[in-house]
Amino acid sequence: MIKPLRILVADDHELVRKGLRSVFQSREGWTVCGEAATGREAVEQALTLKPNVVVMDLTMPELNGLEATRQIHAKLPDTEILILTMHHSEQLIHEVLAAGARGYLLKTDAGHAVIDAVESLGRHQPFFTAGVSNLLLTSYLHPERSANGGAHAPQPLTPREREVVQMIAEGKSSKDVASALGISEGTAETHRTNLMRKLDIHSVSEIVRYAIRNNIIAP
Repeated sequence: MIKPLRILVADDHELVRKGLRSVFQSREGWTVCGEAATGREAVEQALTLKPNVVVMDLTMPELNGLEATRQIHAKLPDTEILILTMHHSEQLIHEVLAAGARGYLLKTDAGHAVIDAVESLGRHQPFFTAGVSNLLLTSYLHPERSANGGAHAPQPLTPREREVVQMIAEGKSSKDVASALGISEGTAETHRTNLMRKLDIHSVSEIVRYAIRNNIIAP
């Protein structure tokens, strides 16, 4: 029996969205119920449309895919999220899993695996390509290889701090940040000051470099 699936596609490239829509809608019972070009749109549409599966790019404007994933998973725990990205690192995979996604697919593998990935998630089964699975297995068997500890390791950012970093890196003013997050301009300024102190950086250009290095924005 064919299980119908409602899919939300979130990617800032229109051609990618159209390509995925064409692939998904060629499957009997599958419907692309919405498309989003920014992370904020993805969250808003997910909460409105309540899809079975969200296919999410990581480097999205306004709100990156990792933060969008966290917000969607918090409100819609039964909606499965597939991360579709060009980025591939052990740290990023762990962050994606912690955010609530249960699928991770490189865009270079998407041509032959995206159907299988969505199908698995539609059955509430996780999906990882072989390379990602090997990274996770190595991390589990040899945690010392991926440890980033040490007295001088940077403190991880909270989800709200990552949002602020992204907006600053995208050139948003404190007024813009305040408006987007529903906080006062003074609170936005405080977030900015605390972030720079926490990351030990001293200029917007350094924030931009940090955001690119950590896959918060695209280079």
